[in-house]
Amino acid sequence: MMARPRRFLESLVRPWLHREDRVVKEEENLEAIAAKEQKVFKYDTLVAATHNFHPQQKLGEGGFGPVFRGRLEDGREVAVKRLGRGSTQGVKAFTNEAILLSQVHHKNVVNLYGYCARADEKLLVYEYVPNESLDKFLFSPLPGGGRGDDPGAGRNWAELLDWNRRYEVVLGVARGLLYLHEDAHTPIIHRDIKPSNILLDERWSPKIADFGLSRLFPEDLTHVNTRVTGTFGYMAPEYVMHGSLSTKSDVFSFGVLVLELISGRKNSSFILKAEDAQSLPEWAWKLYKKGQSLELMDPVLRSTAVPEQVAMCVHIGLLCTQSDPKLRPDMKRVVVILSKRRSTLEEPIRPGIPGSRYQRRAYGPQSSNYALGESLSGTIDASNSASSDASTSKANSKTTTSTITTNASSQAPHLYHEQHSIQH
Repeated sequence: MMARPRRFLESLVRPWLHREDRVVKEEENLEAIAAKEQKVFKYDTLVAATHNFHPQQKLGEGGFGPVFRGRLEDGREVAVKRLGRGSTQGVKAFTNEAILLSQVHHKNVVNLYGYCARADEKLLVYEYVPNESLDKFLFSPLPGGGRGDDPGAGRNWAELLDWNRRYEVVLGVARGLLYLHEDAHTPIIHRDIKPSNILLDERWSPKIADFGLSRLFPEDLTHVNTRVTGTFGYMAPEYVMHGSLSTKSDVFSFGVLVLELISGRKNSSFILKAEDAQSLPEWAWKLYKKGQSLELMDPVLRSTAVPEQVAMCVHIGLLCTQSDPKLRPDMKRVVVILSKRRSTLEEPIRPGIPGSRYQRRAYGPQSSNYALGESLSGTIDASNSASSDASTSKANSKTTTSTITTNASSQAPHLYHEQHSIQH
């Protein structure tokens, strides 16, 4: 009778006993990667490039530490990500990013130049992307209440992203995801596609960045069950509620990104009481059903937009955010459509979106669906079980508890029944 409780206690204690061994192994992995790929930077080289990591060289603070701008002796400008000390999870994600990017080469994926692994210093060296991230141009607030401004030109940040540039961002991100899903050495699921992880170069070409949460995906599998990590407002319903991860999870995030690019509005903080819409995809769907897709468009795009392209992108965004992953197109089809090759698009149904609120809604006579609705923002790292532990984001921590049941025998699109409690 005592054997079972003893085994249970041992299972709880064992991870802590081997924690230090795991840290050492992860550090050795990073050093091995650097040596194998022959992309090793000397620590002194990066100290000189960043002026000893001077505060004026700091570009920002990532999830796992600060990022500094630097210039190498050969003239290349670089962004140096420095792992914050004392973070076991940080070392793991840091090593994960190094492994994934060591063999990835695509114009729409940020280029990793190399590594530095010396004792407790872990650094990744990337190409410097001058225009910063997409979210700055879409969502940055103006001091006077607008969304953002350009001190040099005296214009709104959003105005710099005319329709042609936004369309090229949509197409570029789609091509980057297609490469990761189908053309990389091993399929890669990013797991955190959102505007802040899309960098824009000097030609406004997008580059997918921040692979700390990404994972390799075995080619012989259609999906895996995993711990839920990502950002509220961009994660697919089946991933949030069941931990079911596939390339269609990235497709869902891409769909949200497309709708944000069109509207200039952020899904994670979206609510429109006048239209009874509590997520951006829901609002887009309501407009689509009325034949008013162009009403979703950011007002600053009126003079540059191509109506047919806008309507097509709204349609694609809605298809990508369908509740049932089987109803979402893969990225190859999305790229084909965006590349102006004729294709018949299916009629989208109501999207299933983790938006700004969880709220129960009845969709049809046989079952009901829950749309996300308590104010949710930031990045989560929760268990894929029905009850999950506290999760930490850059901004805050939340505990998410879910109770979920599904009708596995139904041939209709998956409809999820759930209860969520959010503790701030």
